[in-house]
Amino acid sequence: MRAEGRASEALLVEGLTKSFGSLAVLRGIDLAVAEHEVICLIGASGSGKSTLLRCVNLLEPIDAGRIVVGGQEITAARVDVDRVRRSIGIVFQAFNLFPHLRVIDNITLAPRRVLGRDRGAAEAAATDLLRRFGLEDKRLEYPDRLSGGQQQRVAIVRALAMEPQLLLLDEITSALDPELIAEVLDVVRELARGGMTMLIATHEMGFARDVADRVAFLDQGRMLEIGPPAAILSEPREPRTRQFLQRVIAAGRL
Repeated sequence: MRAEGRASEALLVEGLTKSFGSLAVLRGIDLAVAEHEVICLIGASGSGKSTLLRCVNLLEPIDAGRIVVGGQEITAARVDVDRVRRSIGIVFQAFNLFPHLRVIDNITLAPRRVLGRDRGAAEAAATDLLRRFGLEDKRLEYPDRLSGGQQQRVAIVRALAMEPQLLLLDEITSALDPELIAEVLDVVRELARGGMTMLIATHEMGFARDVADRVAFLDQGRMLEIGPPAAILSEPREPRTRQFLQRVIAAGRL
């Protein structure tokens, strides 16, 4: 079923609501992401950022509203969820690498099993990605031989190996030591320069200012405002956004 969205929209979210029992986590979220656009989701912990990403990837069923990816309503009845997930990459706070598999095998598992690629082609593509992000020399290592930053970069490469139309990044630096954050954010900057469409939940305000086309502020499951980074981070309209950013500044994070 084709949705009535503009062809240039990579992602369209309309009236999205989600609750866990009596707890309302998302309350009528509307969001349109254009092709090649990068949107950073900011807000306090518990504001709904991670849940929104999980709903977009159909890891969480929604209660109401609809989600359209690449012109197809993925929340419609009888949608092939596995096929949808092939076009949407997601990277979490935890690296989620298989500890018993080498880096090259972590990356090629899904392309081989899901896309049906032969081992040689999958490994060649994976090696090209590893080279692009400075990890080629780690291709035969096991995850526990890598630093946290390297593991997170491998997790990003694993998502990219499926050639997604849309990449979702969920607080990917939260589990890293401060000195390792920069190497992961550099990978995301490279992806942004290359035109990857991304929806990113982040606490790194300086990074959001640098990489995002737009920044969206979520509070208690609602999107209070969205706009260019300079407007949202420097001159927000909403009092709650100003309060949040004042606390971020006081903590030295902006």
